Amino acid sequence: MKKGSLTRRVTGIDQGDRFSHLCVLGTRGEVVERTRIRTTPAAYRKRFGGRKARGRVVLEVGPHSPWSSRLLESLGHEVIVANARRVKLIAKADRKTDRVDAETLARLGRVDPNLLSPITHGGEAAQRDRALLRVREGLVRCRTRLIQQARSLTKALGERLPPASAEAFPRRVREAGVESLFPGLDELLEMVEVISKRIQKLDCEVERACRERHPVTARLRQVPGVGPITALAYVLKVEDPTRFAKSREVGPFLALVPRERSSGESRPELGIPPRGDAMLRRLLVQASHYILGPFGPDTDLRRFGLALSERGGKRAKKRAVIAVARKLAVLLHRLWVSGETYQPLRTTRTEARAA
Repeated sequence: MKKGSLTRRVTGIDQGDRFSHLCVLGTRGEVVERTRIRTTPAAYRKRFGGRKARGRVVLEVGPHSPWSSRLLESLGHEVIVANARRVKLIAKADRKTDRVDAETLARLGRVDPNLLSPITHGGEAAQRDRALLRVREGLVRCRTRLIQQARSLTKALGERLPPASAEAFPRRVREAGVESLFPGLDELLEMVEVISKRIQKLDCEVERACRERHPVTARLRQVPGVGPITALAYVLKVEDPTRFAKSREVGPFLALVPRERSSGESRPELGIPPRGDAMLRRLLVQASHYILGPFGPDTDLRRFGLALSERGGKRAKKRAVIAVARKLAVLLHRLWVSGETYQPLRTTRTEARAA
């Protein structure tokens, strides 16, 4: 079935954790069926299998959309995964039920799929490797919360714990002899140590994934500030670099381009939109902070960011960090598709030769 064709039925699916509500529209837009099925691969395969049932299927992004969209595509359907942030007709509807949501998805998908700002889920293998990064991220956050709790409880007693990295935190506290400052502190330190060991184990898994399944990450890690976690997260998100005709298209794809709300002479200064892969954006921003920080080596990216931050204004530094993160994303894509060796001062040398 070709994109935009209305010669076949369109099915809208509102997916719940246990059941999915379906609304099927005929070729003239009439409702020909309303039903619900269990949200399981077996139920989907039974309902949507067979040549006669093939058509356009519209569903909203959610916990079940990755596997269900892959399954439906394997059964021969045209699948559209709607971006939840852009489906305002559903989010702000006066009547919001599973049946209504399913019909709204079907009608939007029938009229113009672009209204749904469709997204594309990655493959199952990439999804599993992303799960590895998500688990690690969850453990890091858990460890951070435990350390923050220890410091907060200590301050309430009029004391302070010594400064230290997360990995060295338990050792530094014990060296200071304050592990018995309040009941439970020693158990908290032990838990931080356990989590740190688990994170180290996951770091080894990340290195193995980079080396065995995604060797292209080595090319991206040439850039200072880009480690195995950032490189792997980037490769897993982009997955296919040829999906972009130009490297600069990666910035909008990762939501690293400021929002625009222009009207007449009004040009308000807005931040980047709250969408996209939050983990990857956070990693790119962290890399940007390193590039612009005191330990960042002299590179074109660093010179660009520092020049931008020196233009003045209370938000200049923040804008520079985001701008460097965006340029970094573009640079990584360029290194990926070209296979070139990273040159830290390529632009500077080119300008010098031209002069």
